[in-house]
Amino acid sequence: MKNLDRREFLKRVGAAGAVVGATVALDSCTGGAGTGAVSGVITGGNNGTGEKPIGPMTHRTNRRGDDQVSLLGYGCMRWPTVSRSKVQPDGNDIDQEQVNRLVDYAIEHGVNYFDASPVYCKGFCEKATGIALSRHPRESYYIATKLSNFAESLQSREAGIRMFQNSLRELQVDYIDYYLLHSVGGGGMANFSKRYLDNGMLDYCMEQREKGVIRNLGFSFHGDVEVFNWLLANDDKYHWDFVQIQMNYVDWLHAEEQSRNNVNAVYLYGELQKRGIPAVIMEPLLGGRLSKLPVHVQNHLKERRPDMSVASWAFRFCGTYPGVMTVLSGMTYMEHLQDNLRSFCPLDALTDEDLAYLEETANNILTYPTVPCNDCNYCMPCPYGINIPAIFVHYNKLVNEGVVPKDAEDPDYRELRRKYLISFDRAVPAIRQADHCIGCNQCSSHCPQNIRIPQQLRRIAKRIEDLRQNL
Repeated sequence: MKNLDRREFLKRVGAAGAVVGATVALDSCTGGAGTGAVSGVITGGNNGTGEKPIGPMTHRTNRRGDDQVSLLGYGCMRWPTVSRSKVQPDGNDIDQEQVNRLVDYAIEHGVNYFDASPVYCKGFCEKATGIALSRHPRESYYIATKLSNFAESLQSREAGIRMFQNSLRELQVDYIDYYLLHSVGGGGMANFSKRYLDNGMLDYCMEQREKGVIRNLGFSFHGDVEVFNWLLANDDKYHWDFVQIQMNYVDWLHAEEQSRNNVNAVYLYGELQKRGIPAVIMEPLLGGRLSKLPVHVQNHLKERRPDMSVASWAFRFCGTYPGVMTVLSGMTYMEHLQDNLRSFCPLDALTDEDLAYLEETANNILTYPTVPCNDCNYCMPCPYGINIPAIFVHYNKLVNEGVVPKDAEDPDYRELRRKYLISFDRAVPAIRQADHCIGCNQCSSHCPQNIRIPQQLRRIAKRIEDLRQNL
């Protein structure tokens, strides 16, 4: 897909703000999936405005029109963890008490969509999510989880059925509201066929939908657009109830510029709209990168709306499009949850001018040489002990903060060099740094962003070595 100029960009998005009101259902910030009439007050967040009133949560309907889904969805990939001394003998390091508090607060303020997976949180995500949600009436929330059969040992029909039945047990439910074929597209049609067609697992999921054990069936997409197009071309056969895509104001027009095999969100969203299939949005913050922008980019956004957090721009961008059913956010801390509630209780849709302003912001962001890592940890564990996400996240942090020594003739070179080297050694232990990569490339095939991981690690390792040699 080619990039659009400003005129074409505005042409494509101009109708979004005008029609969003007609497709939105409003509910109270209390009562979850049901109805209510009480608004609340939240505090905290990072927009500097202090205590701020919250109105009704914005809701959207599913494809059949029988669910009112909160526009803010809870992504359960990043539940808070306990200190190392409190990790359970089975390796479960999730802070269940804090998870319970976050879930309680979210449901109290209108969030009713919770997105889990058997592989999140070292395999303990569904258990923790089930414990927290089971304390609430079943009709007050919608649970989404996935057939995450990435490993070859999990790709038989028997293994797939066991995974599905285990999800029901761990989540403590007898039906799943939204079930996904997880991260299709990686490895092309051959891999998709192996995971879901040849073993009969897609047929099995459709049977479970007929029985009501699965209420809505969909898929999440990363990678080869041929797979995405094939699945939509067969919508008459599979009747997809929803599709989960990566969408944010950078990937809207620039996903293909950042990484091989990525697809611009404007295309993915547009194809779903043609068929009336609601979109569930993942990575609205690009793994947090759109909330940790360079200072002058943050100031650019603050100039237009001083009262809004930087993250709020990204969430409101996604919510402005009427075909979006819910926007997922992995909210580890209460202040994240509170700030995101401010974006959706209720949604204040972006104007055409706001959308154009964000496109300018996206172009500005792309001038920074960051690694498009979303810290999903799919590349881990590295067989050689390298902490791949930590290296990329810290490298991006230094780029955004301007701690990038460039030229030994620069008067700030020595100080920047010192900060760069010290901060890397503190953030990532020496034994886990990039120079230990042997280029086995076992990690790259698991990366949803299609990053050439060994090449990026070598680039960072060379930069660090050059600085140590004072070059």
